[in-house]
Amino acid sequence: MDFLQQSNYLSVLLIGLVVGYLSGLLGKGGSAISTPALQIFAGVNPFFALASPLPASITSTLSATAVYSKEKLFNKRVILLGAAFGVPATVVGSWLSSYLPGKSLMIMTALFIVSIGLSLLYSFMRRKEAVGEVLVDSQQVPANKLMMAALFIGFLSGLLANAGGILFSSFFIKRLKMPIKQALACAVVLSAILSVPGALTHWWLGHIDWNIALLLSLTAFPASYLGAKTAVKMKTPTLEKLFALTLIVFGVYDIFFTIWK
Repeated sequence: MDFLQQSNYLSVLLIGLVVGYLSGLLGKGGSAISTPALQIFAGVNPFFALASPLPASITSTLSATAVYSKEKLFNKRVILLGAAFGVPATVVGSWLSSYLPGKSLMIMTALFIVSIGLSLLYSFMRRKEAVGEVLVDSQQVPANKLMMAALFIGFLSGLLANAGGILFSSFFIKRLKMPIKQALACAVVLSAILSVPGALTHWWLGHIDWNIALLLSLTAFPASYLGAKTAVKMKTPTLEKLFALTLIVFGVYDIFFTIWK
């Protein structure tokens, strides 16, 4: 498919711009948004729309990582353990994506994301006092809990051809009690790492159109940097509510799109 010759290439560039900004802002790879957007607004074949955003996820998350690194928000234990168990699980999930029906799984994942968003929004709204920005250090991270989560999120990321950023950041907030900016910073690094084996495996399986991936990367890379800059400057209560609302909106959007496509 020679996608660069099609007239709707501007739609792909705009999708990369929007998805890239949201990726940096919310610590995610962006595949969950770009896949349906490519099908709806750019007319991309569903087969290529699923995995082609993965290479752009690598570039956009690396761009955001440069911003978060300056704020010293990373937890090395979380990132190393998450990558060690998430990467092989991503490869397994990517290989199985050709054999397992994904529609029901996508709906269940979206419902799970909506429930997380509602739970987070409820807890954020009930909180009366401002919370501090005390970072979670390595000694406070339960290894077993993190390893199991990385296996689950990595497998699901490979199966659904996304970077797993939303699931990682939600887990860090809910289970590891991380302040949101640290959670987003760690999630965006893991999204970049998990996107690599996912992209390579889906490329090997013939699921990626590199013309689409290039177009998305052109605008996603700078936009992700701006999104991350916005996140670190935003007040924590505002960022928390925005994050929770985004989970709900994206989850509902994915449910309706999956059912009606």
